Parts: sequence; structure tokens; C-alpha cells
Amino acid sequence: MTSRRDEVLAAALDLLDEVGLDALTTRKLAEKLGVQPGALYRHFDSKRSLLGAMVARLTVDAPADGEPPEDWAGLLRYAAMGARATMLTRRDGARLMATYLVPADETAQLFWHRMIDALVGGGIPAEDAVVAVDTVFAYVNGFAIEEQARDGFPAEPEQRALRDKTFQAGLDLIIAGVTATRS
Repeated sequence: MTSRRDEVLAAALDLLDEVGLDALTTRKLAEKLGVQPGALYRHFDSKRSLLGAMVARLTVDAPADGEPPEDWAGLLRYAAMGARATMLTRRDGARLMATYLVPADETAQLFWHRMIDALVGGGIPAEDAVVAVDTVFAYVNGFAIEEQARDGFPAEPEQRALRDKTFQAGLDLIIAGVTATRS
């Protein structure tokens, strides 16, 4: 059983796929739902609130690819690949995710800290661990934004396979750089 808020959120994600992030407006969403624009404010007090809920929904709905690895490099790779895959599930998904300034979701914050702790446990100095995790997610965001801008949505399978290899190569370089900082 879904709530009306969930229905609004699902419609917003569908509208994102139809029109893209730049054309996503509360007015268009209200039209899609057959309601007055003001009715949306019962569920989301602002467009920023709606976008945040869309990001949270994408994150929660993201399929987990097995259990996260225990080693720091595997955990970074797992998180990066999962975040990119989530972004690519929706048109302009990467740009949408980039609007989410601070993960408000407690689970996301706990995972963030778990990654930093894993790096510190693997011999990475604490300050470098924070920079490493931040750098990986900046790479994921930038790569996926550019990927969607160049390839459209959804990307052709051959193009996606090429991007997958390129993404992996860049991620390998970052992890090699992090490995070099171990004390």
C-alpha cells in the first residue's frame, strides 16, 4: 500500500525521465498528477525538499550488489560503482544526485563513516581517508554527469560498456593514489 506522498514521488521520478532535470517543475508535476500546484506542498514544502526526497528514494531503491567488502579498496570500489549505477537509472540522475548537498539519511551517513573507518583501519591517515572518500564521490558524480550529458538516457549498450571500462580505469588510478598514501 503506497501513500499519496509515495505516489507524488514516483510521478516526480517518472517526470524526470520524461523531461529531464531542467524542465522538471512543480507545475508540470501537478499537471501530471491532475492536481493544483499548491496541493504538492502538502507532501513537500519546496522543490528542494522534493528533489531531496527523489535522491533519497533513488538511494533506498538502489539494488545492492552483494554485501560490501571488508577491505578499504573493495569498499571504495563497491560504493563508487553502486553510486554510479544508481545515478544512471534515471535521466539526469547524476545531476539530481549532485544536488543532494549533505546526505541527510542516517544510513548514508553511517556508510560514509564506515568507508572512512575502513581506510583508516587499512593504514590510511585519517585526513587522507576523508579526502579519498570525498575524491571518489566527486569522481563518480563528475564522470556520471558527463556520461549522461554525452550519451543521453539510456545509453546504448556498446557505449555503456565502453564507459564502464573507462570508469573502472579512473577508479583504479584513484585507488592506486590512495594506496600510495598509506603510512
